[in-house]
Amino acid sequence: MRIPASRRAVLRAGLAAAILVSLVTSMPASAQEKLTVLLDWFVNPDHAPLFVAREKGYFREAGLDVDLVAPADPNDPPKLVAAGKGDLAISYQPQLQMQAAEGLPLTRIGTLISTPLNTVVALADGPVKSIKDLKGRKVGYSVGGLEDALLGAMLEKSGLKLSDVSLVNVNFSLSPALLSGQVDAVVGAYRNFELNQMEIEGRPGRAFYPEEEGVPPYDELVIVANREKLADSRLPKFLEAVERGTLYLINHPDESWKLFVKANPELDDELNRRAWRDTLPRFAHSPAALDARRYIRFAEFLKERELIASVPKLAEYAVELE
Repeated sequence: MRIPASRRAVLRAGLAAAILVSLVTSMPASAQEKLTVLLDWFVNPDHAPLFVAREKGYFREAGLDVDLVAPADPNDPPKLVAAGKGDLAISYQPQLQMQAAEGLPLTRIGTLISTPLNTVVALADGPVKSIKDLKGRKVGYSVGGLEDALLGAMLEKSGLKLSDVSLVNVNFSLSPALLSGQVDAVVGAYRNFELNQMEIEGRPGRAFYPEEEGVPPYDELVIVANREKLADSRLPKFLEAVERGTLYLINHPDESWKLFVKANPELDDELNRRAWRDTLPRFAHSPAALDARRYIRFAEFLKERELIASVPKLAEYAVELE
């Protein structure tokens, strides 16, 4: 039986469509869009949603091949993104606001950790029982500027001034400096790490939280992009995958821990297990959501503390992607 020409055309079209579908569904993973994310520090539980999203395949399902890169210098990632040498960076809200005030073309598109992690820490069995007890004592710090501002505000709430304490630069040896008696307290210790480290070593710490001592709350870790590249279609896909990773992490913390240490076996120790537990409630449940009032309030705090000359327009450095 002869098939009419019109019918043959339909069959050929159908065959071509089937071949096209077969080719698309069999395309290798390498056809996915590459995306480089520069971390703020070495890999640690603060980055859990990113690794869960990768290990669960959420990035892949979003059509992304995400490369998570730990920096050689933690100061570099935002600058590299601003220079177009990285797609995204994990940074800090205060740092972003100071860099935006300086004119760097950086914009927050998402939040990873939505509470401060920074604390002032003293020994639990030491003489510092309150912020007032810091008067006349030595306080260690790692990085000047922001830490001075946080400490200054906390002291002022208790009727003291920054000049009432002696600041000692201990580089990044915060807990060792405190445990050795070099200083009476430290500012810049992370509540999910240094406190656990001290507990493990049998010398528990006493923490004073900035957001309870006169400092406006802020997002600790944020996801920043180059301001000129906000139309990049990969960005909302990335945020959706991070949200999926975060929700899985919250619902299945033990399974997520196994995924994390499978990807990073060197982190399977007591300190990181404790940090994992303590960081879990601090992840942003809706990473793309922006709390505009929080950003404006903290920018005004930075201006009051003379860390920025003027408050930049929010839309210039923080957005919710459509």
